[in-house]
Amino acid sequence: MQISNKCYYALRALFVLASDYPRSRPIKIANIASRQGIPKRFLEVILNELRQGGFVESRRGADGGYFLARKPETISIGEVMNFVEGDIAPVSYVAADREQAECELNFQCPFYDFWLHVREVMDSVYDGTSMADIVESWNRRNAELNLNYEI
Repeated sequence: MQISNKCYYALRALFVLASDYPRSRPIKIANIASRQGIPKRFLEVILNELRQGGFVESRRGADGGYFLARKPETISIGEVMNFVEGDIAPVSYVAADREQAECELNFQCPFYDFWLHVREVMDSVYDGTSMADIVESWNRRNAELNLNYEI
């Protein structure tokens, strides 16, 4: 299972906003797009959806742009992915909404328990990881890469 570019771009845009949280000024779309290599027009659509979903807020005007609507610790990767992608499951018959789940073997598949376990583990990782966790991990990783040369 792969997430869409739209979902990946949404996560990356939120990463930029989470990295600069709390910030006194909103971040412009052009800034986010250039920092993450996201097409600006596509990012406008994504940020508008994220605003409607309560993840970001926007401010108009010369000092306008986007900022997180909530603290990065309260935004889980799973919440964002589910908002952008809908239900995320490795196979359709372990969908969260049991009524939408389809199984040609009427849920008598020998792999049902396996796929259900995969789903539970994925959800645990996605839901147990916040935007703050991603920022912290990234900062730690980059700190390790910044070598200190002394002469």
